[in-house]
Amino acid sequence: MAAEARHFKYVILGGGVAAGYAAREFGKQGVKPGELAIISKEAVAPYERPALSKGYLFPQNAARLPGFHTCVGSGGEKLLPEWYAEKGIELILNTEIVKADLASKTLASAAGETFTYETLLIATGSSVIKLTDFGVQGAEYNNILYLRDVQDADKLVAAMQAKKDGKAVVVGGGYIGLELSAALKTNNFDVTMVYPEPWCMPRLFTAGIAHFYEGYYANKGVKLVKGTYASGFDADANGDVTAVKLKDGRVLEADIVIVGVGGRPLTGLFKGQVAEEKGGIKTDGFFETSVPGVYAIGDVATFPMKLYNDQRRVEHVDHARKSAEQAVKAIKAKESGESVAEYDYLPYFYSRSFDFAWQFYGDNVGDDVLFGDNDPAAEKPKFGSYWVKDGKVVGVFLEGGSADEYQAIARVAKAQPPVADVEALKKEGVEFATKI
Repeated sequence: MAAEARHFKYVILGGGVAAGYAAREFGKQGVKPGELAIISKEAVAPYERPALSKGYLFPQNAARLPGFHTCVGSGGEKLLPEWYAEKGIELILNTEIVKADLASKTLASAAGETFTYETLLIATGSSVIKLTDFGVQGAEYNNILYLRDVQDADKLVAAMQAKKDGKAVVVGGGYIGLELSAALKTNNFDVTMVYPEPWCMPRLFTAGIAHFYEGYYANKGVKLVKGTYASGFDADANGDVTAVKLKDGRVLEADIVIVGVGGRPLTGLFKGQVAEEKGGIKTDGFFETSVPGVYAIGDVATFPMKLYNDQRRVEHVDHARKSAEQAVKAIKAKESGESVAEYDYLPYFYSRSFDFAWQFYGDNVGDDVLFGDNDPAAEKPKFGSYWVKDGKVVGVFLEGGSADEYQAIARVAKAQPPVADVEALKKEGVEFATKI
């Protein structure tokens, strides 16, 4: 006889950033004990994922749980397991859901438990793309690592201790590649970054922006190998990786390999049950899907981007937080016969590595206008780029700005002011933004 299904009014499926912020919003809006459950395959309460590629790997005063549980990343309260217990929110951890039936509002776990709900929030996030997915030779050897959750971070820290001051190869030139290369270098590793594109972070950076970061990393002693990728690996008798074989024939010695080649939204449980678009689950401006009472938030949602009048999917912590809050407000408003405004999101990305930090707001489409000094050897680097489309500024990137300047570029990206003279914009630089 199967165990009886456990019933909740609300279920959040997934235990990442979006789940933590949704729980906090439920707490604010009012939730009765026993009404809400978070079901997560992780062993710990929701935490701020960016800490893993940033603070977790510091040589001194490294971030550790419980220090970065949500919602500390946005200056909020740290929600420890006790907080959930006090609110009567069930944290159902170490529980992997393997089947979801939206028609009967039922979830089944790998261990054979059944959960039913009235309202579901899908917050399953993304999984990392692994080299084993493509059948890369030797990709299963030891010390070929990925970074998505706290378990991954612990494996990486253990490998860094075991291979102290060794050689590290970072495969991928995006966010994770840049942040982890900096972290490994700070831990005294000999670091080489490998990526197939002509410059790092091509989804956001222009050649002019990348010129600065590539030069800066090179000055710090990070070696860059561009225009090729890892096609195989060598290992010793224990199965520990010893070398990375590149497509162009080169071989790089390696004690640790970290792979950051992107993620895939985890939507497989819902295939064929819900409308999809652009690789995600299609939602409205309240994050409700094509199935009433089922919401999707964070990485998995493809939502109406009001500002650009199209549908977007955004993989970023800022959107994970804000979409979670929006969905819960919408759910609660609906229950009381009220309404909330549709989600009106301004895309925002940021990063911190070594001793620099940048922010970007808006859309990186149209012509890019580089301003300031992007010399990698500059003492106090400060530069940026505007993106101009149809005579309007639609996006702004800034390195080395002040808090006020970052607020100014956000305002500009939202307001999309007209630009008559691109040369004048280039000369004016960040001053243009501060006057809007």
